[in-house]
Amino acid sequence: MIVGGQAPSFTLPASDGTQWSLEACRGQKVVIFFYPKNMTPACTQEACDLRDRYAELQELNTVVVGISLDTIKSHLNFTTKKELPYLLLSDEDHKVCELYDVWQLKKLYGREYMGIVRTTILIDEQGIISHIWSKVKVKGHADAVLEAVRSS
Repeated sequence: MIVGGQAPSFTLPASDGTQWSLEACRGQKVVIFFYPKNMTPACTQEACDLRDRYAELQELNTVVVGISLDTIKSHLNFTTKKELPYLLLSDEDHKVCELYDVWQLKKLYGREYMGIVRTTILIDEQGIISHIWSKVKVKGHADAVLEAVRSS
């Protein structure tokens, strides 16, 4: 997966009970943020920061979706509790995370395990990857995403 390459196509179950497809978003920019887990501090901050910039992103013809391994029920609780205006997608078998190369070996307190590396992808109206933020630090990230959308 590289900037300038075609974004891999996928369909996943969404927090509103539908099946969400990247292909259905052609003609719009798409921000996909991959995050480890609902309701954890950094993930909640990231989701809320994007929520707070959502209206501006919509004005720029941009769809926002979050992807984690959490269940649809967990996503629904998270979106309700945090008033998230965009959909969260459930990738319980981590196939899309693998497709986008965000399912990686992680280390925490000397323990190694496979998990989602916090990553955001910006895809243009033709389905081309225009920006990749890897190993995202949450502070200021939503502003960086908004600026990249504005300039693309």
